[in-house]
Amino acid sequence: MSVHKEVKRITTHILQEMKNRGEKIAMLTAYDFSMAAIVDEAGTDIILVGDSASNVMAGHETTLPITLDQMIYHASSVVRAAKRALVIVDLPFGSYQGNSKEALNSAIRIMKESGAHGVKMEGGVEIAESVTRILTAGIPVMGHLGLTPQSIYKFGTYTVRAKQEAEAQKLREDALKLQELGCFSIVLEKIPALLAKQVSESLSIPTIGIGAGQHCDGQVLVIHDMLGINKGFSPRFLRKYADLHQVMNDAIQNYVTDVKAKTFPNEKEEY
Repeated sequence: MSVHKEVKRITTHILQEMKNRGEKIAMLTAYDFSMAAIVDEAGTDIILVGDSASNVMAGHETTLPITLDQMIYHASSVVRAAKRALVIVDLPFGSYQGNSKEALNSAIRIMKESGAHGVKMEGGVEIAESVTRILTAGIPVMGHLGLTPQSIYKFGTYTVRAKQEAEAQKLREDALKLQELGCFSIVLEKIPALLAKQVSESLSIPTIGIGAGQHCDGQVLVIHDMLGINKGFSPRFLRKYADLHQVMNDAIQNYVTDVKAKTFPNEKEEY
């Protein structure tokens, strides 16, 4: 007799319970079925289908070029693999800014066509109307404050945000506003650790940090960065848990060598 063990899906409600009891939330990106299956099986709580796919999957310099259709393609692949993790999808640049009706249509397309569990949006009070409209449709929204890569040409740099008090105060206010609107969580990217601590303690909803110190309610990294697939990206906040670039390079070189030497395939590998 086979025994089927049911896997409990992470929900926004479970994430809230985790914050309430002080349990940290682990979040990673994934963009395809095979990688998402590994990330999910390893116990990750949230899988983010990030617009960072524009960089790591398509080779663009910024996140701006990726389209809504491309995000839906990546999200669909991830959803088919994720049995436990909550799957959140970035609304890409141009799909929600300045037009709340378009924002709602974009979010609905992601939910219907990919099967994802929620969306993430960059910005504070400026996108309040879009956030509200999406939430009224019953779609969970994760906020994103601090360094917002879709605004890179406005900032002009990827350096730490909100070091000055005026910007820090706006971030505090934006975080409270996003919570008031109904966001279930907020990503805090590349801001001073003390500010992230203050914001996390002021909110009842979970915060997820990336380059924002240890006091957030969870952490997120880009999977290609933490596995060491991206060789040249080494910001201070990144801890590399593997060096897959070297492992993969060695394996491929060995394969090429065996093919050239006519030792692959051998007789045992033939039919």
